[in-house]
Amino acid sequence: MEKSNEAKLPTKYGNFTIKIYKQANQEHMVFMSENFHKLKTPNVRIHSECLTGDTFGSLKCDCQNQLSLAIKYIAKEGGMIIYHRQEGRNIGLLNKVNAYALQDLGRDTIEANLELGFEEDERDYSIVKEIFNDLKLKDIQLITNNPDKIAYVESLGVNIISRIPSIAPVNSYNNEYINVKKEHMGHLL
Repeated sequence: MEKSNEAKLPTKYGNFTIKIYKQANQEHMVFMSENFHKLKTPNVRIHSECLTGDTFGSLKCDCQNQLSLAIKYIAKEGGMIIYHRQEGRNIGLLNKVNAYALQDLGRDTIEANLELGFEEDERDYSIVKEIFNDLKLKDIQLITNNPDKIAYVESLGVNIISRIPSIAPVNSYNNEYINVKKEHMGHLL
């Protein structure tokens, strides 16, 4: 693992500090409030990359809305976002678009991944352990709906003081996706 120095990043939400962690060919970003290092129990979101949602505003998911909610919350309350660069639950952008094409034919997000020869979720959270160790995180408030992320953080011996839900609006394009996350993946919605 390689890591960058910390650098200031002024944004429309406020002023932040960023740091990059590189693992294999993936570079993950940590986005911290200015007071992050002074917080006893920081708010933390592990946000999985979604180019179509985060950048282009896709309505097929709730990713951009969850990221925006987290940034605004971190700007106000302090903490950090780990921008986990594993696109499409780590199947990559090309395969994510192929999964979208299968969804256009009636598959749900899990069925599409399975039909393409992947597990329903291929993400590897091991970089999170490296980041938590580097930043000496022991007690956090975790911003998530994902029980797998909760279980992984707990497996690191990090104490989750509280879970902060990340509830984004549902629309006609992402309703099925949200239901699959809730009913089949156990998301706490």
